[in-house]
Amino acid sequence: MKKNLQNKVVLIVAVLLVCGYGIIGVPSGVSGTALLNAVSQRIHLGLDLRGGVHLILEVVVSEAVSAETDNTAGQIEQALKGANLSFTQVFKPDPTKQPQTIRIEGTTQAQATTVRSTLDSKYGNEYDVAGGGADNTWTLTMKPSVVTALEQKTVEQAIETIRDRVDTLGVSEPLIQQYGLGDNQILVELPGISDLDRVKSIIQSTARLEIHAVVGGPYKDDQEAMASLGPSVPPDDILVHGSGTLATGSDTDSVYVLQRAYIVGGQDFRSADPSTDQNGRRNVRFTLTNEAGDKFYDYTSKNVGQSMAVVMGGRVREVATIQSAIRDSGEITGSFTPDEVTMLSKMLRTGALPASLNYLEDRTVGASLGADSIKKGVTAAIVGILVVMAFMLFYYRGSGINADLALVLNLVILLGFMGFSTATLTLPGIAGVILTIGMGVDSNVLIFERIREEVRAGKAPSAAVDQGFAHAWTTILDTHVTTIVSAAILFMFGTGPVKGFATTLTIGLLANLFTAVYVSRVIFDAHVNKLKTGEMLSI
Repeated sequence: MKKNLQNKVVLIVAVLLVCGYGIIGVPSGVSGTALLNAVSQRIHLGLDLRGGVHLILEVVVSEAVSAETDNTAGQIEQALKGANLSFTQVFKPDPTKQPQTIRIEGTTQAQATTVRSTLDSKYGNEYDVAGGGADNTWTLTMKPSVVTALEQKTVEQAIETIRDRVDTLGVSEPLIQQYGLGDNQILVELPGISDLDRVKSIIQSTARLEIHAVVGGPYKDDQEAMASLGPSVPPDDILVHGSGTLATGSDTDSVYVLQRAYIVGGQDFRSADPSTDQNGRRNVRFTLTNEAGDKFYDYTSKNVGQSMAVVMGGRVREVATIQSAIRDSGEITGSFTPDEVTMLSKMLRTGALPASLNYLEDRTVGASLGADSIKKGVTAAIVGILVVMAFMLFYYRGSGINADLALVLNLVILLGFMGFSTATLTLPGIAGVILTIGMGVDSNVLIFERIREEVRAGKAPSAAVDQGFAHAWTTILDTHVTTIVSAAILFMFGTGPVKGFATTLTIGLLANLFTAVYVSRVIFDAHVNKLKTGEMLSI
């Protein structure tokens, strides 16, 4: 019995040491400042405690759908030409309201069967193909399941791209995830960052970068561009403005007519680095993926002497003439500032956003507010612990020491887990700690009251302890399991602060099962072994 008790004590001490390491690690000294710094490095504070930037972004997923159908329209043209099938045009009748729809006009009745076979074999898995009647018009509509999957993929890709860019800020423990309270929304929380404008610049300046074929321009305004086109812009083309020396050699805003479908997009860039050309101008040297390189080579080799436009953030930033075939590497040259060339290379390295973003909410939490929250939260926790410990000592006398020791160990385990894991301590998380204290005391009260009943019934101290723990165990387990289930639901469906509350509450409850039942029982057993014959428990 004594050996078994010693083994249990060794286990408790080991848990205490491991969790203590989780809280402070290896401090640089034993002074109060050194220990505080060690704790701050191990326990990660959330946005509401540390201060930082809070953003809710909406991904314009319709742009990704539109870009996908633009590419498909170009592929359809190539497929029909490759099969020697005649047609007048392949276009999107309403790119704004119905970006998922593509129309083909001008096919012949005699080739209807072949056109149907070509479209079904190449695009039937993703599009519903209809038409081919007397008007020789075909309509391809992206299937709803494909649209949904593409929208979800767009949001996921946007999250990954934002995370890559945020990493360049050196943010510790950023929170970037899909926001469950709205469709196609992303929650971004960056603790320790106070420059909201810089964060927006890093994220939003990563708008889509694409290289388009130039159809016409530069024109001085939209009217001049439309005069060259006729009554309307062809379905395969778009008007894009560009200004500054990068595109026009002057600061005057100009208009270009570009092919709607891009040749390569931001997602096709494998690497990019800031550099200078032979004339000392700043540029960005890039490398494309293998697949994009083959596509780029195929286009440039057939269009030597023609112009291409680099479109970034919906504006023409550079226009270049194709001098020779380009495969997987090239340069984007212009009058870049040092910040612009760094930003552009960073954007290309981390991949372009699949769609633009709308800011639904943006705010900063000041460091002073975080410090005040920490002070008040910690003060509330300390006061709560001291009051509860004093009550247990007063009401249960010597056994109150048992409860207080278990309570302290409970907190050590909870904070140790926070130090070892990537969990973030938030202000609601501190509330979870305080609630855990209450749950821990409740467990001790259940056990102690059962032991009191057994003692009053005339049972010996050892028997009273055995029966007290045996009868209280089922109730304790039920209350903890139901609360943990509730916390799990909060974690799955809640946002950042709510998840912080659910995390600390769950960890605290699991720790409490160990301390209130196992540790408290070991302390009671050790105390009972030292009691003299006929001596009663102090409870």
